[in-house]
Amino acid sequence: MSEHKGPRSTLVFGGARSGKSRFAEKLAINSGLEKTYLATGQAFDAEMTERIAAHRQQRGEGWTTVEEPIDVAGVLENECQADRVVLVDCLTLWLSNLTFAERDIAVETAKLCSTVSQLQGAAIFVSNEVGMGIVPENRLSRSFRDAQGRLNQDIAEACSQVVFVAAGLPLLMKPNTQLDITL
Repeated sequence: MSEHKGPRSTLVFGGARSGKSRFAEKLAINSGLEKTYLATGQAFDAEMTERIAAHRQQRGEGWTTVEEPIDVAGVLENECQADRVVLVDCLTLWLSNLTFAERDIAVETAKLCSTVSQLQGAAIFVSNEVGMGIVPENRLSRSFRDAQGRLNQDIAEACSQVVFVAAGLPLLMKPNTQLDITL
């Protein structure tokens, strides 16, 4: 296969059931590269087990799956090659995993963003936009929303392309042709 000509790294984000994972999968398929799915979710209950099975069925054949709840940067370093695209789904579950493991989120985020700039292949990251709704009622939920917002900002800066998905429709946010912020 020829070397990938598109963006080295893409962030696809949106709300729950916005179509972001489906869009990210299409990007990976359309790349023409070997496809690796880096799953960060963990099946702690029957409902999550069913969700994971549904995602696998939806993806279909032709994917190599790597399950890793914490060391996303390490898997990317090993799996991202010139002939392969790695789809990370999703950064929100990764953030939850870091929180429950009592890891330093700022350090882990910096490590991931640093890794993105050095990848030898293409990577697509899926993340949730959780800050567009009401203010959560408890401290833990507010802290998580804030951490997710910072993570999305940092990974968006590190990625060469950013796409927001709503109602299954993609909106290219980066790169933009020109943004004039003068008034």
